[in-house]
Amino acid sequence: MASDLETKAKEAFIDDHFELALHLYSQSIQLNPKHAELYADRAQANIKLDNLPEAVADANKAIELDPSMSKAYLRKATACMKLEEYQTAKSALETGAALAPAESRFSKLIKECEERIAEETGDLSMQTPEALAKNDVPAKEIELDKDQPNLEIEAAPPKPVYRYEFYQKPEEVVVTIFAKGTPHDCVKVDYGEQILSVAINAPGKEAYHFQPRLFAKIIPEKCRYDVLSTKVEIRLAKAEPIHWTSLEFSREVAITQRVNVSSVSASQRPSYPSSKPQRVDWDKIEAQVKKEEKDEKLDGDAALNKFFRDIYKDADEDTRRAMQKSFVESNGTVLSTNWKEVGAKKVEGSPPDGMEMKKWEY
Repeated sequence: MASDLETKAKEAFIDDHFELALHLYSQSIQLNPKHAELYADRAQANIKLDNLPEAVADANKAIELDPSMSKAYLRKATACMKLEEYQTAKSALETGAALAPAESRFSKLIKECEERIAEETGDLSMQTPEALAKNDVPAKEIELDKDQPNLEIEAAPPKPVYRYEFYQKPEEVVVTIFAKGTPHDCVKVDYGEQILSVAINAPGKEAYHFQPRLFAKIIPEKCRYDVLSTKVEIRLAKAEPIHWTSLEFSREVAITQRVNVSSVSASQRPSYPSSKPQRVDWDKIEAQVKKEEKDEKLDGDAALNKFFRDIYKDADEDTRRAMQKSFVESNGTVLSTNWKEVGAKKVEGSPPDGMEMKKWEY
């Protein structure tokens, strides 16, 4: 079944049906989560759809499963270059070039990364003569006419649908997006090495996309998020215990100072951005927020979804495998936690009373 899905996914990709290819690759990965080739191919589909943080995550997973796969490094570099993360892209390209020295694309893209890095750092010695010539604009072409008034008027920026705030500890950054009454299935959060991607598509509201290049690198597999009644709370695990002077990356920021976690005692409080002049006890606020989350009462589908998420989170490996297998094979109509019961046979669909199952034709 997994091989059939992979074949259909490749055919869909060749026919430029990238959304369908992405869907089929995802189904195939659910059935065969240790197949590195599937992640590398899904990364390419994500690149075509401009899902760049997802593409980086898929390429990283492919590299983790098969460090010798050169095309996984190429996929990662391509996505990183589109995200303007040229140092990360160059590192991936150099590793890929060592694995596939006959592949000319690696050397061409490495050269392009070096030019972009030189432009960012202002290092002219790294730029090629062609790049320097392209940047050399004659003075007469940029000379302003002093007799002409400046008629350019900046339009007022539109009021954002949602707003966000952040605070930090030595080991994590907490981003809060205020989105009252947003259903959990309307929120999608993804993480890259230095990218946060948030998409909110709530009914009756304008779609919200927030994809900053972060101040510093994070550990994607340790990051998590929760959708609460008034907000979306995202916890980013820092790759290094340094103080972030802002949430988003900026070339003008000062060199950060490393925080020695072992030297921070319980009586010391980390400093957080605040518009208030008085000191804020963020530990107390966080404890209060956690209590509110615990006491928050859900109903309907939200309560049922939370119930199943809690089961999956605390379950052992066999229980998780049983839940995944039963849900996929039954087209979402059966959810079993008994691996002994569902592991040895295909789980048939069980539609609600008054409804019938129909097979999806690709």
